[in-house]
Amino acid sequence: MTNAYQPADQALKVALCIAPGSEEMEVINTADILIRAGMQLTIASAAEDGSLAVKGSRGITLTADCPLVDIADEPFDCVVLPGGLPGAEYLRDSTLVVEFVKQHKYDGKLVAAICAAPVIVLEHHGLYPEALMTAHPAFVERIPEDRRRAGRRVMFDVNNNLLTSQAPGTSQEFALEIITLLMGKSKTAEVAEPMVMWPSMCFDVIGGKA
Repeated sequence: MTNAYQPADQALKVALCIAPGSEEMEVINTADILIRAGMQLTIASAAEDGSLAVKGSRGITLTADCPLVDIADEPFDCVVLPGGLPGAEYLRDSTLVVEFVKQHKYDGKLVAAICAAPVIVLEHHGLYPEALMTAHPAFVERIPEDRRRAGRRVMFDVNNNLLTSQAPGTSQEFALEIITLLMGKSKTAEVAEPMVMWPSMCFDVIGGKA
């Protein structure tokens, strides 16, 4: 079960996991920008009761395409974990989410986590014990100093195929970096131009400084 705006079957597949309390900007900005790039996006709910409609961290209703359990055995090119509280804690406490991330990590697929999720989900479960990461300033100190990249708005660890990002205000850069990693810089530029992105933002992402 996939997004109504999905392109052809050969398109890159991305699963974006949401839960009660997920950060709305991180969900919507990421979803919108990845769809603009032509990716096949599935928003999957990790709500315990299987509900597709969940209230985000600011009380805005987010609607998933399907429960995560429906796609748990499907392969994706990228798994996205938004932050927000208590959304990231719901993802942390979901055995299904953790196993879904583990499987895609072991398959060498891109995992992308933003805001509180790098710490609350990935670091909590020790999923990337050697990865360089950033996270929301309120949580980033929980990453061991030798792996912490607190000054980076968006951080890609090429050795672990892990993308992390700081907060809602970095969600556009986060999404553009996913496009760069999966589809290349020219596609990122193609998507960013009609959105009238800040030139400095586009330069940082496309130029590899993000």
